[in-house]
Amino acid sequence: MIETQTINNEQRKKDRLKTAGILLLSFGLSISLVIYIARHKTAVEDFIRRLGMAGPLVSIALYGVLGASPIPADPLTLINGAVFGPLWGGLIAWVGTTSAAVVEYFIGTRIGDAANFEKVRDNLPFGLGDLPADSVLFLLGGRMLTGAGSKAVSFISGIYRISLWRYIWTTAISTLFGAVLFALGGFGLLSIF
Repeated sequence: MIETQTINNEQRKKDRLKTAGILLLSFGLSISLVIYIARHKTAVEDFIRRLGMAGPLVSIALYGVLGASPIPADPLTLINGAVFGPLWGGLIAWVGTTSAAVVEYFIGTRIGDAANFEKVRDNLPFGLGDLPADSVLFLLGGRMLTGAGSKAVSFISGIYRISLWRYIWTTAISTLFGAVLFALGGFGLLSIF
């Protein structure tokens, strides 16, 4: 029993380190990309103009892919802000993060075992884990947590088969603020460099 606990604790530590590494790498790459864009702004703008409507559509599709992975989409939002500006970048990020959340919801409907996500849910801050899974406060508040909190809410919502309509409108409301804020951040980084 003690050996199993030790192995589980070691695995958790490795998982945390791996997650921290992925987050640092993601943010580092996105900031590097923003710096590159700032230094080669004309070439990047020309490339995006040549893509036309495909540029935002590719970005939105990337959010869906990231929704199915453990990699956070926040760096992509910074990049959208830098490339498309705060308004369009925020709008693209908002549509993209909402789309990614729907992908996560449907993954949750396939998981079927809520036991592991109940542990994650119990650890959500601000008492969010004590709220019912279909509570508007749980859906809005949990979505506003960056990182694993928002993914946990998505998976839990899918596991418990929360009304898709309720899930989508609460996700759309809560991701709007974050999308605009991160897009403004990306646009602000662009002006610094």
